[in-house]
Amino acid sequence: MTALICEPISRQAFSPFGTVMAIEGAERRIINGGTTERFHALATADTETENGKTIVSLFRGQPRRFPYQVGMMERHPLGSQAFYPLTGGDWIAVVADDEDGRPGVPRAFLVPGIVGLQYGANVWHHPLIAVGKVSDFLVVDRDGPGSNLEEADYPAPYILAAP
Repeated sequence: MTALICEPISRQAFSPFGTVMAIEGAERRIINGGTTERFHALATADTETENGKTIVSLFRGQPRRFPYQVGMMERHPLGSQAFYPLTGGDWIAVVADDEDGRPGVPRAFLVPGIVGLQYGANVWHHPLIAVGKVSDFLVVDRDGPGSNLEEADYPAPYILAAP
């Protein structure tokens, strides 16, 4: 088993896998007669392949126990998938490059509970990893026809230590 260490999240480090959705650096618009700040277009959903449609869901992630074994990855070939935390708990994103149709060596990112991520279409990632407490996420992804889930197991799991 190989150790997997969490990296701090940054737009540059995560860019091969998708988009970091944080208000820092976002276009800020004042709307509703000056009573609301809009942080505009943090990400753009990619969901229309093969007649897909964009849906908004709530995911409730149970906290994982550490050390945690990362033994599989998944991807969604027909659409992006965005996660934005609602309850303020930190979380971990595990992603990997594609290597001949299988996930490569994973990378883990510790994501603050005020930052969302959007995985690009067809990007290998591990299912949601909540840290420390039950955590709710607003999720924007694809619904519709076609095969939009692939899963792959690693020959041996990677061990993720507590962040």
